[in-house]
Amino acid sequence: MESTLQGQLKSWRQYLHQRPETGFEEVNTSDYVAKILETLGLEVHRGIGGTGLVASLKVGDGKRAIGLRADMDALNIAEHAPGRAHASLIAGKMHACGHDGHMSMILGAARLLAERRDFNGTVRFIFQPAEEHGRGAKAMMADGLFERFPVDAIFGAHNMPGMPAGSFATRAGGIMASEDNFVIHIKGRGAHAARPHMGVDPIVIGSQIVLALQTIVSRNLDPSLQAVISCTEFITDGIRNATPSNVVIKGDTRSYSKDVQALLETRMREVSEGICRTHGAQCQFEYTHEFAPTVNSEAFVGVAVQAARNVAGESNVDANVVPMMISEDFGAFLQVVPGNFSFIGNGETPERGGIALHNASYDFNDDILMTGARYFAEIARLELPRLATAERP
Repeated sequence: MESTLQGQLKSWRQYLHQRPETGFEEVNTSDYVAKILETLGLEVHRGIGGTGLVASLKVGDGKRAIGLRADMDALNIAEHAPGRAHASLIAGKMHACGHDGHMSMILGAARLLAERRDFNGTVRFIFQPAEEHGRGAKAMMADGLFERFPVDAIFGAHNMPGMPAGSFATRAGGIMASEDNFVIHIKGRGAHAARPHMGVDPIVIGSQIVLALQTIVSRNLDPSLQAVISCTEFITDGIRNATPSNVVIKGDTRSYSKDVQALLETRMREVSEGICRTHGAQCQFEYTHEFAPTVNSEAFVGVAVQAARNVAGESNVDANVVPMMISEDFGAFLQVVPGNFSFIGNGETPERGGIALHNASYDFNDDILMTGARYFAEIARLELPRLATAERP
């Protein structure tokens, strides 16, 4: 059966890869996934948080439920994959983060559980839109996700290039950081490049701000805590022989707690406004919260680790991985429902899954599809009996 399922998983994955859709536009993707789930005999509910969907599978008389989540959206990246037979058919869009593989693994788990029915309780297969920009989880919850489809715990995973194919990594507590975005508008006074004393040069002011922001982590933050401040865009309205009147600096910050987020926002605002004031320029500082940190619940790490060991072997599971500063929309779910998020190795060499996420040549490694499907199915088999005997929080 598993050899047949592996072929089906690959077919599903490559079909989805060829037809990428970006956040809240996953109409055809949602249709395709829903039809597969309905064929498996699951009860499917559509249009949750836009294009999201939930399929429920109930076996026996168990009262507990868990959620298994996959993200659906692609990226606005033109695929560069000469000779790849299943390359994107949609110009300027591709599955450069592996969400096509995540969907296929959850679909595989649904098929395994639907056919074997070797659990007691309810499994909800949650397909989430718009993960890439941190909007889909909130949209689904605002649409009553957990009120309409209650779960005692939720589980997710993401493929990770650079990790051995089919290996697993997770940890209790923070595993991925929050992401906050900032925009700093500096208004100076333009002047002829030969007579800079006639103006207020926002390039010089902006440069000082960029450098000063880097001292916040090193001098204002407790060294035992983690944070990153990255300025990623520096935009001016100047020309070769004239200093500009305006500079815009954009970027993001990463951290693991609300206290650190608050410190970063406060100090960044003070530094930016202070430097502008010193030089006689005006400053407008904007700071927005995009992704919550992904913080695993200690009570549910053990079952994820055990499921991974049962599927991949003990030597292929890291139960205390070093936290990463990347961000994931799954963190928003974990603020409402406890659960666990894991990484699944996509491969180490460029030819076999080692190309970085969000790269135009990236591809999901089909060799790990069966591993992921078995992992999620194993979580259901292990966790529902444990929940049945545990006290509700």
